[in-house]
Amino acid sequence: MKNLLLLSGLLLSTLLAAQSHVEIYTDELAKHRLLYKSEFINHPRSPLTAADTGFIDFFPPDHSWDLQAKISLTPDAQPFDLPTFNGQAKKYRQYGILEMEHKGTLFFLSVYQSINLMKDSAFVNYLFMPFTDLSNGETTYEGGRYIDFSIGDIKHNTLRVDFNKCYNPYCAFSDGYSCPVPPLENRLKIEIPAGEKKFRKERKH
Repeated sequence: MKNLLLLSGLLLSTLLAAQSHVEIYTDELAKHRLLYKSEFINHPRSPLTAADTGFIDFFPPDHSWDLQAKISLTPDAQPFDLPTFNGQAKKYRQYGILEMEHKGTLFFLSVYQSINLMKDSAFVNYLFMPFTDLSNGETTYEGGRYIDFSIGDIKHNTLRVDFNKCYNPYCAFSDGYSCPVPPLENRLKIEIPAGEKKFRKERKH
């Protein structure tokens, strides 16, 4: 009987700890999303007004899409021209390849460095991951979504990839921006129902 009570106590403690972790994560994500919206109000080149931010929409938090990815660095990768949605091109280089798994499905995505931003001391460690998935054009922006990282986020050859924080490029809201088009290697054949959804207001032209 004592063993059964002890086991029940341990199980309850484990469940409470797991619940607490999810609650903390959900609270942190809510704060992240509020900050994301506020940046539209303060940025001088923002495509949105304060009122427009009310039409930004997200999937509910899904902790299963907060992944730990293995990263293989590609230091010999050569710069290439990455097209943008307005017809221009920007110079990037592949920084590494991420290997991750979600509920038994293995997939890969590349992270990149902007050649121009590498010259700016404020952005020398900036990493960029544009991608598409099967939700695009349905529940999410048809042009794909982005996630940002810093080289300092890489720990012991792993990188935390939280798809709940993926966001729409400015091109999802208005014309007039040179948003990079996700390369072929970053066009996933799976659906990622996490992060930012389609803008719930007509796009500006």
